[in-house]
Amino acid sequence: MQNNASEERDQYQIIRKDARNCFVESLNDSFEIGKVHFVFASYDLNKPAGQRQTNNINIYISVDEFLELCRKLECGELKYMLQSKFKAKDTEPLYKCLGGTDAKKLARIGRSRPDGKSLSRTAQLVCSSKYENSFLFSASSGPGETNATGLIVPKFGNKPENHVAVNMSFEVFSEFMLITKAHYQAWLTAWYAGAIKRSGNNNPAPKPEQTQNAAPPSPEMAMF
Repeated sequence: MQNNASEERDQYQIIRKDARNCFVESLNDSFEIGKVHFVFASYDLNKPAGQRQTNNINIYISVDEFLELCRKLECGELKYMLQSKFKAKDTEPLYKCLGGTDAKKLARIGRSRPDGKSLSRTAQLVCSSKYENSFLFSASSGPGETNATGLIVPKFGNKPENHVAVNMSFEVFSEFMLITKAHYQAWLTAWYAGAIKRSGNNNPAPKPEQTQNAAPPSPEMAMF
């Protein structure tokens, strides 16, 4: 199941959590553009080695959204929401992320879709319908349209081209998120230390536009 792309990603891997025939991993390759990078993948062990991966979806979550989700996790708010939704059999997501690549950018890099649409990638966290105190952390991708504000809206309904759903207990999800947060904080500390050393400035505050509005890095495009 290993290939050159996955081997290259391994050097950036922070943590990986597996479920049945699928996994989600977090990578540290997008902190400098203000994003947390999650890769969702599924595989079929009955296929020949090197051809076993069946789905691969890259999700980029803004650092501010990621840290807010961690805050809810650490203070107990997310667990309360999870338990409430389980009791009420509420299937609405506890968290949802919309992202993707605009059709114009796909054309610019020579990866236009046959239908000419944008590529939508979504991730969501929902309460498990079977197990108490468990999440279904999933990602989907397919055709999308870019609205007036630049948001890529999915247009695949309930039939995405790619879909991976990872079942995680509350404890496993906590490990995944908080280890990723610890690595981001370590990177941020090192960034400040390096900036101070390079500039001799005691207050080298990063410019928001250098991180929040940047496009995802090139490794994303290598994994379509």
